[in-house]
Amino acid sequence: MTASTVRHTGSDFAELNRRINALDLMRRRPAYYAVRLTLVASSVVGGWAAFFWVGSSWWTLAVAAFLAVAFAQLALVAHDLAHRQVFRTKRPSEIFGRIAGNLGVGMSYGWWMEKHTRHHNNPNHDDLDPDVAPEVLIWATESAWGRRGLKGFITRHQAGLFFPLLTLLGIDLKVSSVKAIRAGTVKRPVLEAALLIVHAVVYLGTLFIVLSPLQAVAFIVVHQALFGVYLGMTFAPNHKGMPHPTGDEDFLRKQVLTSRNVKGGRFVDIALGGLNYQIEHHLFTGMPSPNLRKAQPVVQAYCAEIGVPYEQTSLIESYRQALRHLHEVGAPLRASR
Repeated sequence: MTASTVRHTGSDFAELNRRINALDLMRRRPAYYAVRLTLVASSVVGGWAAFFWVGSSWWTLAVAAFLAVAFAQLALVAHDLAHRQVFRTKRPSEIFGRIAGNLGVGMSYGWWMEKHTRHHNNPNHDDLDPDVAPEVLIWATESAWGRRGLKGFITRHQAGLFFPLLTLLGIDLKVSSVKAIRAGTVKRPVLEAALLIVHAVVYLGTLFIVLSPLQAVAFIVVHQALFGVYLGMTFAPNHKGMPHPTGDEDFLRKQVLTSRNVKGGRFVDIALGGLNYQIEHHLFTGMPSPNLRKAQPVVQAYCAEIGVPYEQTSLIESYRQALRHLHEVGAPLRASR
């Protein structure tokens, strides 16, 4: 099951689904995606053109910062492809998804799609959502107990370490991709591995041929660190600090109560790739991202009608809430010292 084929159940959702379809908001937006894909591809190509033009110079770090943004936007395009928001059928979605993910960003499209599907099926569920699994960061208080050494230190101070740790996200995506391919948990491991190898050879080869070794290493650090921070910041506001479900909720409540929308206008829409309409996205995963803005007032009004809390806040406040939650989760460990 892909991330765009989550089962919809519950009479409340059925009525909302009827209203959304009456407005034709599930309709594909080929012109929008043609423009968006062209702009994102042009930014990636333009960034590398600037890299060759600047050449062996420390100004190349400015290019690294620009490419970090371009890579994050490319990853957001891969997200829409995985949900079949761009193409209706599976094959072109996977082809372009692997081009954007494996070849472009250096991340396994198949691994990420499987992980993201599990997240959509059970958002914020302590046992079933991989995005809140107790790994480096801890999102549930009961998971914090018993952590010692470096893990314990991170948990005690995880609110302050959150953004610094995001600098490692880009590398973590690559490592997790390789592990998934080696474990055979992706559908096309040979193809995905080949594309990742091409990405790595071209990426590293280009850097070390054009730049001095020190400049190349500095480029990698700046590029991957800023890419991780930007990408992490697009996902962090969505569910972090929101309630953790028991599993007994119907589809609509499970998706709405665990999600948070972010206000901010067109700039936020572009910067977050439409993920600022997280509630609407979780309810209608196949809805093209430009239609989420139109669906938002319909969903908000319907939630008010049936008495379901609908969380929406500013971008800064969303990070504040997520960091406050991280700080509270680490409190028992701080108190026990």
